[in-house]
Amino acid sequence: MKILTFDIEEWFHILDNETTSNPSSWSQFERRLEQNMALIFQLLEERRQKATFFCLGWVAREFPHVVRQIVDLGHDIASHSDLHQLAYDQDPAEFRSDLRTSINSLSDATGVQVRAYRAPGFSLRKENTWVFDILVEEGIEIDCSIFPARRAHGGFSGFDSVRPCVVNCPAGQIHEFPINTIGIFGRPFVFSGGGYFRLLPYQLVRSYFEKNDYVMTYFHPRDFDPNQPVIDDLSAIRRFKSYYGLKHTERKLGRIIDEFAFESLLGAYNRIDWTTAPVVEV
Repeated sequence: MKILTFDIEEWFHILDNETTSNPSSWSQFERRLEQNMALIFQLLEERRQKATFFCLGWVAREFPHVVRQIVDLGHDIASHSDLHQLAYDQDPAEFRSDLRTSINSLSDATGVQVRAYRAPGFSLRKENTWVFDILVEEGIEIDCSIFPARRAHGGFSGFDSVRPCVVNCPAGQIHEFPINTIGIFGRPFVFSGGGYFRLLPYQLVRSYFEKNDYVMTYFHPRDFDPNQPVIDDLSAIRRFKSYYGLKHTERKLGRIIDEFAFESLLGAYNRIDWTTAPVVEV
């Protein structure tokens, strides 16, 4: 199965960056989400392709019409937190409050029950697996926060499954769809979304999609916007990662969708026989 998902946030929602991580500073930045979402909607509509959109609660309040359009077009809606803060920087009470606000904002905008969640920056690590308990307690059935490799934000190296699995936690069970990896020189490597997808040549990306029967993608509106402003205080490496390949993402993703069969997260969830899925204890 190949699952198509988008993380819906503004172009300036850059993690671990002083000038953009504080919500009090966001009012000073230009809004570009509507035009970038229009491009994504058109790309999907032309291909009659459904997807899952992990949205910030902040987006639901700032752009309720855009979030409603996601549902009106037949796509899944899910939570990407409320204010795009790293989960491991929050304590349990802060995380619960942020999650609850995001769920309420998304439900208020769409009238749809929120069943799935993805942490900003895949910031669910070994040190904060209590996140699973709060997700279960707040009614989340599906999580997509596990990045089973080392990375700058989060990363859960050694997570016991690289495929959809059932996570047992003290509060109950939740269904996990981790980001997929491919082994290169004995190390796990990610290829299916964001900067990784933009950085790799198309033929290489295509070969990885072909070799893997399970692929979890993730894209952002900013990935399709080569004209977005440049954030001045990013390091040279982060600036490269954040802005390289933006001109080609739309065409690249269109080609991948044309060549492979994709589905939404809930579509994949409903097809899996969860009684035979791997079980992970946390």
